[in-house]
Amino acid sequence: MSDFVNNFWSVYVAGITVAGILACLILLIITARKKVVSDSDNTTGHVWDEDLRELNNPMPRWWVWMFVITIVFGLLYLFAYPGLGSYGGQLQWSQNRAYEAEMAKANAQLEPLYARFTAMTPEEMVGDAQAMAIGERLFMNNCAQCHGSDARGSKGFPNLVDGDWLHGGAPENIKETIANGRIGMMPPQAEAIGTAEDVRNLAHYVLSLSGSPHDALRATEGKSKFTICAACHGMDGKGNTMLGAPNLTDDVWLHGWGEQAIIDIITNGKMNEMPAQSNKLTPAQIDVLAAYVWGLSNKPATAGN
Repeated sequence: MSDFVNNFWSVYVAGITVAGILACLILLIITARKKVVSDSDNTTGHVWDEDLRELNNPMPRWWVWMFVITIVFGLLYLFAYPGLGSYGGQLQWSQNRAYEAEMAKANAQLEPLYARFTAMTPEEMVGDAQAMAIGERLFMNNCAQCHGSDARGSKGFPNLVDGDWLHGGAPENIKETIANGRIGMMPPQAEAIGTAEDVRNLAHYVLSLSGSPHDALRATEGKSKFTICAACHGMDGKGNTMLGAPNLTDDVWLHGWGEQAIIDIITNGKMNEMPAQSNKLTPAQIDVLAAYVWGLSNKPATAGN
């Protein structure tokens, strides 16, 4: 991969760009100076379809000047803007700077809209129709790609309406998750547990914790192996929100249900990432979005404006 990011390619692209513009300029000069020997009737001597003759007229001046203007514009553009490899241009324009400027302008325009929400609690925002309408749009634009437009998630992406939370469901927990993101990791444990039969027995014990269909004999055999899992999930299997360890007793399965799904996770481990949104959303937007997400599983008894 380093072959595609070293300085050679910047020089290569710059060289091709300048060579293309200079080649057009040279072609224009040569074409303007070259005189074709013509007959007395001002033709080049080329004839097609018996009577179609090519005249030896010069190029129209407007066309020549348009060509010259195009070349000059290209050179000026490369001087002012990035286009010559790693050269940033005299104006130092970049996509990042343009994006940041546009976002700063948009956030400044939206600041008065969010101002009235800053003094509201999450519970109050959930009862505010305008706050929830804004929260819904923020969710659709930033969260629905993974959690779904109905927020019910899918395999590997948590359901946000069921009240089951890996890192805690309080508004401040949700706000922290949105702002900073989360990285959840379940390390492979097969070697620590023992044989393939031990892993299978443990899978049935895990199924038994939530009352899911399981082999009772295998679950009994696998109970002693659960001590390895208890470090994160607790001896009772109810999980640990400080670590993001799932509750194994509630019959909510983020990565699939059943013997084979659990065996696969024990054997191979699992890693999930919720990306941080603080670099995309303002603190006020995160507050409203967090209140909206919290409200999905905490509907108020009454709602008003």
